[in-house]
Parts: sequence; structure tokens; C-alpha cells
Amino acid sequence: MSVIKHPEQRVAVLIDAQNLYHSAKNLYGRKVNFDTVLKEAVAGRKLVRAIAYVITSEAGDEKNFFDALLKVGIETKTKDLQIFAGGAKKADWDVGLAIDALKLSKSVDAVIIASGDGDFVPAVEYIRSTSGCQVEGISFGKSTSGKFIESVDDFIDMDDKDKGFLIGKTRGPAKKIWGGKSKKPRSKK
Repeated sequence: MSVIKHPEQRVAVLIDAQNLYHSAKNLYGRKVNFDTVLKEAVAGRKLVRAIAYVITSEAGDEKNFFDALLKVGIETKTKDLQIFAGGAKKADWDVGLAIDALKLSKSVDAVIIASGDGDFVPAVEYIRSTSGCQVEGISFGKSTSGKFIESVDDFIDMDDKDKGFLIGKTRGPAKKIWGGKSKKPRSKK
């Protein structure tokens, strides 16, 4: 996949913060450097809007994280964690992010979805077939849906450690995720 990215293109970056957070934690035992994610996604083009879709926890201790996102130019849309009878918890922004991608595709040249979630494939296909807008993806390739990667015009793999997508020290062994094999985290030397 290769698309032309030129400085006059207007782009919107939509970040599935939970997806990236859990991928980084489970694959590498580290946190995501959202500033680097934004810079790599924009790739020298004109940023129109950057939105991170985030969940507020029961403890409500996300203020520093939200402030850090705002500091690098990423606005936040928040949703409360839902707790159901029996203790089950649910939190996702898939529909909200997809709707914003559809809306923004009418006023930008490229929509960049920062997520590895295959649930976005129908939105990607719809945008590409109706608006003429490029749709790009950025995420950790090891935990990204193959169908999502195939559906976008361009994909940036955040598993490339030389780009600085991860911050913090490794916090113990990575867990097995999404049916994949458990990977031992590699510490940066």
C-alpha cells in the first residue's frame, strides 16, 4: 500500500485510545506515545482535527492523561465506563469514532484511524467508495485486524520500535491477546 501524502492535504486523525493503550500494554508492557502517533499519522500534512476517544474510569484519575493529549493538540471525547449487573464492564467508542470519520470525510482529504479494530472496515469501505477521501490506518500490526489493514489506503505499523511509539519501561511479561501467541516484551537498549 502506498498513497501520495503531500503538504496541502487536509487530514483528520481519530484515535481509538483504548485499543492502542491495551495493545501497547499487552504486547510490550508499555504505554503509547500519542504525540508520536499524531506526528506520524499527519506526516507533514495540514491537521484539521485530532480526536482521542477515551473512557473515564470509576476512579476518575484520567485528568493528567487528558491534559497530556490536549497539550499535543489532541482533543478528547469521553464516555463513562458502563458497569452492568453482575459486574460486567463495557467501554468502547466504535460507533462514535465511525460516525465522526464519516462526517469528517466530507471536509478533509484523508481520515486516519488509529486503531487495530476490524469493526471499522465497513466505515472505511463506505468512506472510500462515497467520498473520494483517503482512509489510512495506524496501529500495532501484531494486534491489528488483517481485514482492517487490507481495507485502508495506507497503514503505519506501530510495532516499528525505532519510531518512538512506546514510552515507559517494560512492566513485566506481555499477556496473550486476541488468540495470538504470547510475546516476550523487548526492552529498549
